[in-house]
Amino acid sequence: MRLAEIIERRPVPAAGLLATLTRRCPLSCAHCSTSSGPRGEDTPAAALRRFVGGFTPADRPDVLMLTGGEPLLLPALVADLAERATAAGTRTAVLSGMFFASGGRVPDRVLRALRHVAHFSASLDVFHEREIPRADVFRAVHILEDSGIDVSFHLTGNSVDDPYLAEITAAVRAEFADRVAMLVNHVRPVGRAAAWAGAGTVSNVGGLNGGTRDGTSADGVPAADGTPAADAAPSPCAMAAWPVVAFDGTVVACCNQRVVDTRPVPEHLRLGHVAEDGWPDVRRRCQDSPVLRALRTSGTTSCADCRGLAGDDLAAAVRTGSRPAAGAVDALGARLQREAGAAVLLRRYGSAPYAPLVLLGGGGRDGDGAVRAPREATA
Repeated sequence: MRLAEIIERRPVPAAGLLATLTRRCPLSCAHCSTSSGPRGEDTPAAALRRFVGGFTPADRPDVLMLTGGEPLLLPALVADLAERATAAGTRTAVLSGMFFASGGRVPDRVLRALRHVAHFSASLDVFHEREIPRADVFRAVHILEDSGIDVSFHLTGNSVDDPYLAEITAAVRAEFADRVAMLVNHVRPVGRAAAWAGAGTVSNVGGLNGGTRDGTSADGVPAADGTPAADAAPSPCAMAAWPVVAFDGTVVACCNQRVVDTRPVPEHLRLGHVAEDGWPDVRRRCQDSPVLRALRTSGTTSCADCRGLAGDDLAAAVRTGSRPAAGAVDALGARLQREAGAAVLLRRYGSAPYAPLVLLGGGGRDGDGAVRAPREATA
């Protein structure tokens, strides 16, 4: 499964599920959005197995994205969840900080786990490179690629015009001869990065996949803290489409890191719990919630405003999302965004100049909906 295929599905309600396996991570990157570390919590594994085991061919997400923390600290759980998902027709993707790649190795337990997944993405940036050298990451990704695993990179810079992004994207293109897609972001002031990342980088977007180590969301798309700009206008939020299993098993409606990590979860953003609810209930709540429909079609000015919806504003969102045509508008918006393609979505939610790099390797669609050949992507 190509990276662009995953991103194209991101605006479609309940087309994917993001699952945090742990908040533990052996790395301590300065831009980590989740502030993961060696002593973080593990998500209840038995409840996760039961929840994913409840997928059926007739009722399942297209994509299961496993993230953390570092999901490959639990390779047996990764393999088990991927097997259960595959049995129902769901394809699994994993995003890793590459802690295991020291010396350019891929340990047997990691390779065995990844043979069950449809896509693997490696996080790489100046912070990760201080702990795992780039050359080691490249060698490990080559091993995975040679094993038949579809691979990509999630790359992060300090800002959209960071020279590092130009250098690292060129290095990946040269090393992998444009076979490997890239999702490129820049750091937002979230998690450990909140102490130093510039407030001017904040926007009203969440992330594509949940919480990661890299100042972005679990799918690598920016996880902003939600502080609105002075002139911010309401904007539809495609990130209120995929449910997210948080570290404690709570299922939330978006991947904004404060929603994922802070308790209690605002009631309009809580979809259930993996120990108590099944996928059909979570899917139905995600697709049919009037508030989430309103957020996907009309939006708010910021993630902070979304989290704080209450009183008259919450009632207005309920009215908007309950109108007779609201479901049809929601479905049409999701379809149009999917047809526009991954690169168009990443111009809004990633680092826009590098959005076309998601099409490298083939399998994606450009802005006119046409399938593009691997080397037509430029940045």
